[in-house]
Amino acid sequence: MARYRGPKAKIARRFREPIFGPSKALEKKNYPPGMHGNGRRRGKESEYAVQLKEKQKAKYTYGILEKQFRLMFEKAVRSTGITGEVLLQLAESRLDNVVYRMGIARTRRGARQLVSHRHITVNGQLVNIPSYQLQAGDVVAVREKSKSLTTIDDSLSSNEHVYDFITFNKASMSGTFVAVPERLQIPENIKEQLIVELYSK
Repeated sequence: MARYRGPKAKIARRFREPIFGPSKALEKKNYPPGMHGNGRRRGKESEYAVQLKEKQKAKYTYGILEKQFRLMFEKAVRSTGITGEVLLQLAESRLDNVVYRMGIARTRRGARQLVSHRHITVNGQLVNIPSYQLQAGDVVAVREKSKSLTTIDDSLSSNEHVYDFITFNKASMSGTFVAVPERLQIPENIKEQLIVELYSK
């Protein structure tokens, strides 16, 4: 399966949440997409359907493919701690996600592109792997030659989010991944236990 590049509003309406950021379509049509719209009769979802939907939501939110997500889950199972929480912590520790959290890019898709195009450094070294797992204390920065990019400037000027597990200096365009976030510090509305139950079948 290729990375999803279809209509973002359609996905947002499916989960009834702004998966890719604020969506006007979600505000106007607060019901799932489909040819019959809001008039379609929908029966009660099965337990499996609810669990699958939660996994899909997590994958779309973080922009992770099925194989990557499965490998990440297996890594979470082998780790100490609560599997569901560790899974989200691994997703939050990805380089593309941290670049997004720092405000260097407006979306995770944009962050992934900046990393892939060699605009981001980790501890002074160029890293072009979006899934690169950061460790506590790693310094993430915009490459010197890339600091004049308009897209980065626009993103930083509109970013107002602050996270306890990240520090960022707009002047130097660099920040530190202070620590792996606790579950309460992760703002995403994902019921990770449903994902664990799905994979445990």
